[in-house]
Formats: sequence, C-alpha cells, structure tokens
Amino acid sequence: MLTQNLGYPRIGSHRQLKKACEQYWAGKIDLQELNKIARTIREENWQTQLDAGIDLIPCNDFSFYDQMLDMSLLLGVIPHRYTPVLTQVKGNQETDLYFAMARGYQKDGLDITAMEMTKWFDTNYHYIVPEFTAAQDFKIFSEKVFAEHNSAKQLLGNKAKPVLIGPVSYLLLGKEKEAGFERIDLIKKLIPVYVEIINRLKLQGADWIQLDEPCLTLDLSKKEKEAFEHAYRALANRVSGVKLLVATYFDALLDNTQLAVNLPIAALHIDLVRAPEQLDEVLALIPERLQLSIGVVDGRNVWKNDYENSLKLIQKAVEKLGGDRVIIAPSCSLLHSPIDLELETELDHGIKNWMAFAKQKLNEVSELHQIAEGSDQFLQANKQAIESRRSSKQVHKRVVKDRVAGIADADSTRLSAFPIRQQVQHERFKLPLFPTTTIGSFPQTDEIRQLRAKFKKGELTSKQYDEAIERATIEAIRWQEEIGIDVLVHGEFERNDMVEYFGEQLDGFLFTKNGWVQSYGSRCVKPPVIYGDVSRPKDITVRWSSFAAAQTDKLMKGMLTGPVTILQWSFVRDDQPREVTTNQIALAIRDEVVALEQAGIGIIQIDEPAIREGLPLRKAKRPHYLDWAVKAFRISASGVNDETQIHTHMCYSEFNDIIEHIAAMDADVITIETSRSQMELLQAFAHFEYPNEIGPGVYDIHSPRVPSTQEMIDLLKKAAELLPARNLWVNPDCGLKTRKWPETKAALENMVAAARMAREQIVTETLV
Repeated sequence: MLTQNLGYPRIGSHRQLKKACEQYWAGKIDLQELNKIARTIREENWQTQLDAGIDLIPCNDFSFYDQMLDMSLLLGVIPHRYTPVLTQVKGNQETDLYFAMARGYQKDGLDITAMEMTKWFDTNYHYIVPEFTAAQDFKIFSEKVFAEHNSAKQLLGNKAKPVLIGPVSYLLLGKEKEAGFERIDLIKKLIPVYVEIINRLKLQGADWIQLDEPCLTLDLSKKEKEAFEHAYRALANRVSGVKLLVATYFDALLDNTQLAVNLPIAALHIDLVRAPEQLDEVLALIPERLQLSIGVVDGRNVWKNDYENSLKLIQKAVEKLGGDRVIIAPSCSLLHSPIDLELETELDHGIKNWMAFAKQKLNEVSELHQIAEGSDQFLQANKQAIESRRSSKQVHKRVVKDRVAGIADADSTRLSAFPIRQQVQHERFKLPLFPTTTIGSFPQTDEIRQLRAKFKKGELTSKQYDEAIERATIEAIRWQEEIGIDVLVHGEFERNDMVEYFGEQLDGFLFTKNGWVQSYGSRCVKPPVIYGDVSRPKDITVRWSSFAAAQTDKLMKGMLTGPVTILQWSFVRDDQPREVTTNQIALAIRDEVVALEQAGIGIIQIDEPAIREGLPLRKAKRPHYLDWAVKAFRISASGVNDETQIHTHMCYSEFNDIIEHIAAMDADVITIETSRSQMELLQAFAHFEYPNEIGPGVYDIHSPRVPSTQEMIDLLKKAAELLPARNLWVNPDCGLKTRKWPETKAALENMVAAARMAREQIVTETLV
C-alpha cells in the first residue's frame, strides 16, 4: 500500500514567497534572489513530505502566482497583447511576461490589462483564466516543470511525482475569446504537446505523473466526456514507461464514474472527504488494472482526522482491491490548508488538540497507513481527541441553538418591496445619476500595519492606537470629499481582514498566528476557525462607523461582511450542517445591522463575495444551498426600515446560472466585478431584467495599473446599454486594501471624472 500527497502549500511557513514576490515587483530584489527564495521553499516542502514517509511526493505544485497560469505559460497559451513584453522590454522576459499576464503591465510605454481571474471551483483560491482563440496553437514555452522535476529528483529520487493540470480540465476552465468555436474542440491540437511534456519527464526519470482533472466531478456534456476519452486514449497510445495518475477532487464522480475508471491510466484519485458515498460505486466498476487513490484526510479544513471513520473506507477498499492497489492520500492538494500547527504556540491547548494543518495532515496519512497495515500505535490518542471535541461545552451553547430554531419567515423579509424602498431612499439621499462609491477598504499601508502590530505587542495604549486610526480615517474622508465621491467609506483602517475582524468579536471563533493560506498571487489570508456556536456579545463596527459619519456632511456607508462569506472564508465546523452555522452568523450580523441603523447609518453594505463560491459543483445540489444561503443573507439584512439602503458586494463570480437567486437576495444595491470581463457579466443581469440597483466595477483593483477616464466611460457606456442608467452606480471592482495610495488616488479621481462625464454623455431620455 502506497501513500501520496497531491500538492503542498507554496507560500512558505512565514509567507516568504509573498514577501519575495512583492519585493521583486517593487524592484527591491532581483530575479536571482527571487528564485533562491523559491528554491528554498520547494526543498523544505519536499523534505517535510519525505520526513513524513510519503511515497509519492508532488513537484511542479509550486507556483509564483497560480498553477493554471503556469500551465498557460508551459503550453504557450499567451494572449497576443503580451507580445510587446517579450519584444520591447529588456530584462527577465519570461518572468516579466508571467507576472504581466497575472497583474497587467503599465510601464515602459506599455499599458496592458491583466488576464481574467476567477475562483477555483468552490474554494477561495483564485486562478488566472486561460484565453483561447479558434486558431489557438500550443507549444512548449516554459521549462519550469522540467527544471523543478530535475531538482526534486536530486532530493526525492523516484518519489518525485510531477503534477500537471489535466488537458481536459485545462480547456474547460478557460474561456473562448472570440465567437465561432468551442474551446473543448482544441483537445486534438493540445494533446500532442502533453505527449511531448510527459515523454520529456519520462526521459528525466519520472515514474509517476499526476494529471489533475477536477472537472470530472462536474456535470459534463457528451462532447466533454468524449474529449476525456479521446485525450487519454491518445496519451496511452503515445506514452509508455510512465504511470499516469488522474486526480479528481471536491465532489463525487457520480455519472462520470464509468468514464473515469475506464480511462487508460495507472491510478485514479477520488475525494472521500467531500463524497465518501462514491466509494461503493467506484469499487463496483473499477477494472483490475487500475489502482485507486483514496482521499481520506481533509485537504481543505483544519480538523483532526477521525481515524475510525477513515479506516472503514480504507478497509473497504483493501478488501475489494487488495493493499497493493490502494493509495492513501489527502482529499485534494494541501494548498488550501495552513502549513504547520506547531507554529501555533498560543492556541487553547484543548482546541489545538482537535486540529491538524498541512504538515500534520501528512502525518495523518502516514499514521493511517501504519494502522491499516496492522499497527494500533496511534488509534487510541486519536479516539480521545475526537471524543473530547464531540462533548466539549466550549462548542455547544443552548441559547444560540434555540435562537436559530426560532427563526421565522418574517425574519428574512424586508418591510416593503424594492420599488417602494427605492422611492423612499431616493427621496432621502438625493444622489445624482451614476452615484460614486468604493467597496469599503482603502490601502493598508506599512504604517497602518505597523501601528496594528505595535498595538498587539502592547507598545501602544488603546488611546494611542485609536487616535492614530482616527487620524487615518479623517484623512481618508477629507480626500474623498475633495475628489467628490458621493457615498463615502471610512477606509477600514482598524480592520486586519474582512472576515478575521468580525470573527475576533464573535463568540465561537478562534484565531491563529501563522495559519495563512493563499488566495491569489501574493495575497494570503488567515481564515478564522469556527469551533463552536456563534453569537455576537457586543457591537462590532458601530464605534468606527459612527465616528466616521460625524466627520462629514456627506453620506457614510457602514461596512459589514455577510454570513455566507464569513462561513466560506473560515475553517468551518464539520460536526453540524453548514446552513446551521450560517444562520448563527446571520443572526449575529442582523444584530449589528440594526445597531448601525439605530446609530444613524443610512447606507449599510453587507458583503457577500463568496455566495457564488459556495455553490455546489453539481447542479442537482444547488437549489438547497441557494435556498439557505439567500435566506441567511436576508436574515442579516431584513431588520431595518425601508429608508435604510442595504448594499452587497460580490466579486469574481459567474452569475448566469444563479441570477434569480441573486435577485432573491433583494439587496437595494449590488456591486460586482466587471472590468476584466469588459462588462460581460452584466449580460446575465440584463437578460434577467434585474430590478434593483447595481454597481458594475469599472476599475480592476487586482492590478496596479491605473485605468484612464475614457476607459471607464467606455465601460459605463456598455453598462448603460444593458441596464437603466437610473439603476447604475460607479465603483471599483472590489476593496482597495491591497493597493498603494498613489495608484488608488489616480484611479479613483479618474473614476469620479468618468461618472461626471457619464451624466453628460450617456444620460439621454431613452436611457433614463
């Protein structure tokens, strides 16, 4: 029986990669130093997995930004607009090209937009979306995978297992950038390049190669299923002497089971954490030649594995297949887990004993292997930890459970329908057409971060800290007044993170010091851990929203994070249904919304960027999720009067298939990401005839480039062609926390100018 890992976190245990990339982008270190730091992280990761006794250890799972972007570079899928980076820019051409594709490029006389970015299935990880044309060519462009495999071989020998995004999933996760073709039809042109890549890796001594095909857990069309059959039949015919392992994860194979088990490959990986029920069908259909990798250790959460439950699955597989055909593994890449629980020296000891991070999950895989082979060394301690959590009074609070049980339909319904509310709000706020606002946060400068760090270390008193935050808030308000933004925000300088900040003030949450995970590129987040029943013991944002509102005669927007996003961007309890935990959070946020209204805040934004992210991968499972997710938002938003305007924000979401549920949220104003997609996402709202107000983003905040006023006007014109001008707001795509002040100020000044010009150029009788 073998053990394997599918992928390991690449940011470094102290976020070394984040810091190195940002220093490289700022010109503070050169490429040689960047590569040195990356090499150290990779070698430490490999050694950690070797020490844990893992038999098949991934390489090429490391990335400077994103594994899908790596595949695009490897396959030469480089949009034509980036050609000048190669032909006109001196320096580190491939590296500069790579980061330009991810972040855009605005120097050396060039102004090139970044590639589109979206969520990786139902995770909070973002990937760079491949762009395909009808005449798309594929060729080996980057040598990264070959160099990393050679490096891994030196340390790991035959345990080094190169990891690639599988050919069909790579195509399906991309987008056609012109009409008249389907990207899946490119499979016949793509496969020869995969053959070349795999054969080169074989010549370098690769024994196993992992091909990630998570799209096998989606609803597939007949043509897409045929693409899988063609792709792997072609690979089998043209590749020999190397074992191909296809990895699926995040859901069950279901109607794709027959397809998956009959692919001409050496091994298939399935996720038995998300979908343990699929094991029986897989075992019933699996051919004798195929090995089965069973993902029994949760790669996406922080809770200690229940060995007794996992052993039942392992034993069932072994009884059917024999030990030599079973591989024990995490459910998916450990990219989605924090790195090392040993670094958490301040956690409650009892709760810490219920947890496992990536390094500890490797040990769980190894220990399960040993127990399955006959050792009982680790089983008793695991049983005690699991039972301790199950019976803990820290977890279960009767008053919280009773309040959730008492939720009624009236708790999720506004007093009046939107048309009535809209009229009341227009009369109250008297905003112009195309009103301007931002999504909430302003740049978290080094000074702000240092201020927070000093306060946490006790180097500043509460009074000193609050006074400094007040000064930053007032400065941000004065600047917004100066440039003419219509609805102001206070900047959120007191907040470390849009979820962590709320969790710190809610019961049932705990926080780590080093539990970082990658969200995109150098952006890392430190998700809270929901370990128990959730409630709100005191006000969370009222103090700072009230302070900010008192500094200006203009409208000030209160800023909250919604219940589904708090759930999605936390490590969540796995001992009760997610909808129960969400309703607990919704009631806590509802209390805060009511408190803000009572404090005189007339516009309140409840961000829900993760509501689309939480959508089940299979369509049959979606109605139930959407029902409770939308209801949770409405519970949080429905305790206020008609004159209070509720905003929500969603970013990097495809809305076409859930637009009726977005409308059912009944937010007075929704703001969304649309700039990278050139307002493409608005098509869904227009086709649906979305009735409420909407702010399509005109400024891509995930790139450092500053869009021109004309660029924003052009986007607003596209928006006004699709939706009534009276319902349109003007705003960036997302919060501005990660940006620098110079680019932020320049972009927002252009945005305000664009809104003013739109009122003159766009607004006609037919549009209004």
